Amino acid sequence: MFAEERYTKIGDLVAAEGRVSVAALAERFNITQETVRRDLAALEADGMVRRVHGGAVPAGKMSTSEQSLSSRQTQNHDQKARIARKALELIPSSSSVVIDAGTTTELLADLLQDWQPANPGDDLLVITHAVPIAAKLANSSTIQLEMLGGRVRGLTRAGVGDRTISQIEDLRPDIAFIGTNGVHAGFGLSTPDPQEAAVKTAIVHSARRVVALADSSKLDEETLVRFAHLKEIDALITDVEPSAELAGALRDAGTEVVLA
Repeated sequence: MFAEERYTKIGDLVAAEGRVSVAALAERFNITQETVRRDLAALEADGMVRRVHGGAVPAGKMSTSEQSLSSRQTQNHDQKARIARKALELIPSSSSVVIDAGTTTELLADLLQDWQPANPGDDLLVITHAVPIAAKLANSSTIQLEMLGGRVRGLTRAGVGDRTISQIEDLRPDIAFIGTNGVHAGFGLSTPDPQEAAVKTAIVHSARRVVALADSSKLDEETLVRFAHLKEIDALITDVEPSAELAGALRDAGTEVVLA
């Protein structure tokens, strides 16, 4: 196989599989690992891949890369919808709930628009710093809504900054539903933006129970800023069984895995 053909095939493999190892590529193409590393270096220089420990991932998986809220809303929609429905089942009939910004949490807000008390006198208070979520629940006749203030970050339309964090720190909600860009065995939960991470950390520390909502594309991923260790998360709702490594880390952390 010519080097140019191999170069193309390696780029296609990384795009298709999401992550490839140097050892696996060397065996697949019957070449040395040093040759693989040179190919990956060339692919990285051309913006095709990003080299990571032991292999490579697509270039789009940079630790600071982040898509807009609107561009993420159509990605893995069915999986996110299943996760949102499972999250709805975990909300106590009378409680205070924090809903973090994100596309999956926004689908949970869609479901809450039809919320009705299970018993007379049941109250549901929803607290959020996400403008789209507040807009969806603002007209509800059965839900109390509290919108946290702060500077709105345009990319995610979420309140961030010291004022947002200060308000969260003064709360002790029954349950928080948190979004994440990555769930990793060693690194924990992470997101690309430091200001968003600070708000998420405050939410995690404030709630009596913390539930992370993450479709399978977020599993085994690391982005720039960790906002929580696995042991700080009570439950993870996702759509597939986590990898053996992540499943073991979640088990050791005491984090329940709920499949949607």
